[in-house]
Order: sequence, then structure tokens, then C-alpha cells
Amino acid sequence: MRFHHYGLEVPNLEESVVFYKKHLGLQEQHRIFFMGEEIVFLAADNFRLELIFNPYEEKSAHICFEVKDLNEVSSQFDANQKIEGPYELENGWKTIFYKGPNKEVIEFLQVKPA
Repeated sequence: MRFHHYGLEVPNLEESVVFYKKHLGLQEQHRIFFMGEEIVFLAADNFRLELIFNPYEEKSAHICFEVKDLNEVSSQFDANQKIEGPYELENGWKTIFYKGPNKEVIEFLQVKPA
């Protein structure tokens, strides 16, 4: 078994696509309509993100990305997008949390020294 994708319902599909392309370097793989829903798949390497348009109810989710350099990632975000952190955990890992365009929580985790 291996990870395939993580799905998020979002009220503004295009804003989310632009955000994840800009901040995470994801590229649009394909766009489909399934059972009346517009869905966009974004990907980078072995990671896929499925964005599902849902104008009726805002959803929030937590998603975590392992990164090589937390400082480099942090420099790509505005200060008002930061929720909390950075923190250094007991095992030496470093983490920080940011707010995405639809109030979803995005965690970045550095497990090895930069």
C-alpha cells in the first residue's frame, strides 16, 4: 500500500489551484467533472493533491509536508498566513503551521538539519 493523494473540498477552486502551484510547486495533472463536481489533481513527484469544488460548505483539514529547509519554505509565505511556530520538537524536528486560502491548516516539517 502507498499514498496516492489527499483530497480537500474548497469553496474557491481556482484560488486554491493558484495557491498550491505558487507555494508548493505542484503542477496541474488533470481536471475532471465527476458526479457534478469539478475536481483538479495537482502533483509533484510522488505526491498528489485532489481539490474538489464545494461552494456550499467550507471544510478545514490538516495536511503535512516534509521539507528540506523550513526557513526556505517560510520565506515563501506572508506573515499573516502563519498560524503558529516554528517549533523545535524533542527529537530535533522543526515544524511551522500556515493558513491556506480556505482556512485549511498546512504544516511543514523538517526532519533533518538543513
